[in-house]
Amino acid sequence: MSVTATPLDRRPGATAAVRASAPRRRRRAGLVPTAVLLLGAAYCLLPVAWVLVASTKSSRELFSTFTFLPGTGLADNLSALSAYRDGVYWRWMLNSLFYAGFGALLSTAVSAISGYALAKYRFRGREAIFNVLLTGVLMPPVILAIPQYLLMAKAGLADSYLSVLLPSVLAPYGIYLARIYAAAAVPDEVVEAARVDGAREWRIFRTVALPVMLPGLVTVFLFQFVAIWNNFLLPFIMLGDDEKFPVTLGLFTLLQQGASAPALYTLVITGAMLAIMPLIALFLVIQRFWSLDLLSGAVKS
Repeated sequence: MSVTATPLDRRPGATAAVRASAPRRRRRAGLVPTAVLLLGAAYCLLPVAWVLVASTKSSRELFSTFTFLPGTGLADNLSALSAYRDGVYWRWMLNSLFYAGFGALLSTAVSAISGYALAKYRFRGREAIFNVLLTGVLMPPVILAIPQYLLMAKAGLADSYLSVLLPSVLAPYGIYLARIYAAAAVPDEVVEAARVDGAREWRIFRTVALPVMLPGLVTVFLFQFVAIWNNFLLPFIMLGDDEKFPVTLGLFTLLQQGASAPALYTLVITGAMLAIMPLIALFLVIQRFWSLDLLSGAVKS
């Protein structure tokens, strides 16, 4: 015979004061995770807030005014940044958009096909391939940087756009997410029904699986775009021509020159402020796909 414990505020002999204190205890318990989340948000957002404020300051205001006091030099900083070396900063931004945008698209396509195949097909060595991919997820990218450079140099692709783009196409974590999402979101019965109706495998993937996998693939695209956009080590090793630099590496070269020319610090900060704008815009645009997925999942077919 099992005995079930009864909460103190629900026992027959509980006083009105005990019953009234229970909601207060629950509210106090909920304050702890809320406080932790607020501290985490402050830790992540304070550097962003500093960059936004510091980009409005002139060189003199940057080192002489209160940290979070806005300045009056934003327009001058933008003009100086655009005029620096005939607008090379905007060339860096276009390079980053190319690396991140095209690389994330290719990586998402490869992840979608590979994840669907690993989830829906039974073949010899499937689990071994998946385990190798998991090893790639756990391996730090810095370990692969030098071997990737040696491979690109051997192929004659060093110091080219492809030397940064090609290593970004295969993303083990993206394939892992695509496989998990395909296994959960694409019913085997629907795939088998399409085969019975005579549909070929490519058509099944394109018309049946891909629309269902779209929210998961949007997540893969976002992760890859942010990872490639923020990547510094791979372009630093692969590229020597600063006309091909992404914005991360270009700002690093500006920062190095700022040691001898402090006026360049304002350009670095203004460039960093502009560099985070595409990521914010991308997240605001992409989150509608997650909202649509939640709404579609709430409707019973």
